[in-house]
Parts: sequence; C-alpha cells; structure tokens
Amino acid sequence: MLMSPEQVAPHTGRGTRIMAKTLVLTFIAEDRPGLVERLSETVADQGGNWLESRMAHLAEKFAGIARIEIPAKKVAALKKALAALEKEGFHLTVEETGKPVAKPGRAPAKKTAPPEGALYNLDLVGPDQPGILRDITHCLAEHGVSVEDMETDIRDAPMSGGVMFYAKAQVRVPAGLGGDDLRDTLEALAGSLMVDLTLRREK
Repeated sequence: MLMSPEQVAPHTGRGTRIMAKTLVLTFIAEDRPGLVERLSETVADQGGNWLESRMAHLAEKFAGIARIEIPAKKVAALKKALAALEKEGFHLTVEETGKPVAKPGRAPAKKTAPPEGALYNLDLVGPDQPGILRDITHCLAEHGVSVEDMETDIRDAPMSGGVMFYAKAQVRVPAGLGGDDLRDTLEALAGSLMVDLTLRREK
C-alpha cells in the first residue's frame, strides 16, 4: 500500500528548501486502530515528510516499512520521538540511506543509473509445503535475478480442504539472461515442487 506525501518539506526564510535526508522506518506492533495515525503524526510533528510505505496485517500484528524525508538537522529529534513510541508497544528501527536529498536552489544531486535488466511478474500457487519459497528464490539468486517486490499468502483450498501457498513477485532479470531461459528453468523447478508458476515480462 503506497501512501501519499502528507506534508511539504520545510523551506528556509528565503524560499530555498534546506538539505534533507531520507530515512527508512520499519515497525511492528499489536494491531489496533490508530497505529498509522500515531506514526505519521510523530513524523509530521518533527518536520518529516512521509513519502511512501507498505503495510500489512499478519497474525494479529501490524507491520510496515516507510520512506521518510526530513531536514538533516531534525533527524536526531525524530529518532528520539520514534524511540519514545516503544512505550506504546511499537518496535521500530530507523536507517539513514546516506544520500542527502538535493532541493531547489542547491547544487543538483548526481543522477544514479537506473537498475539494469527487464522487469518480470512471477505468480506461483500450489499446495503448501516447507521450502517452496526457499527453492524458488535460490533459483532466482543463482541466475542473478533480484526480487524487487514480493507478497506471499496461505489460504484454505476451496475443494480439497488443504492449504494453498500463493506468491506474487516482481523480479528484475539481468540483461545477459533471456526471459525464456529463466522461465524454462523455473517451470522445471515448479514441476518438481508440484506448483503452478507463470513468468511474464512487465509491459
């Protein structure tokens, strides 16, 4: 789930935005109403800008990861305010990306090269069993394929009464590897795991 920015980044009195840092916040807490509001309120109160996030409810817990932008001089205060949320049942970590964000009126930041390789969508479904995800991701790693995004789930099978494992992922295939070759390898592995797998290039 992507969240829209809530707050415009602070400006100096001359109308020039100050240098900001990007933080990655991860959190988990007992699920209850108001968790996201409490976190976003804390970020906003310290002058931070909530850029995007992904969150999920799993086994009575609510967990997520968020990307936050904040003036460099306010990072310490935000970390302290977030640490105070531990008393409210949050378990949090905050990591700095190490790349200051260039703002209008400042020297532009150096452009980074876009990731190489084509994006593919992978879908998998089959009877749940230990090792499915391990074997699939091991195969991807062996071929230099990076996982950009992944969601997994287990659900009751509608007819057999068993449990089904579902996985949906976006992966980046290196330029030197053909999509058909990777598909053939994955489909062979899927056959041995008795799961259905499809791999389609993203349009």
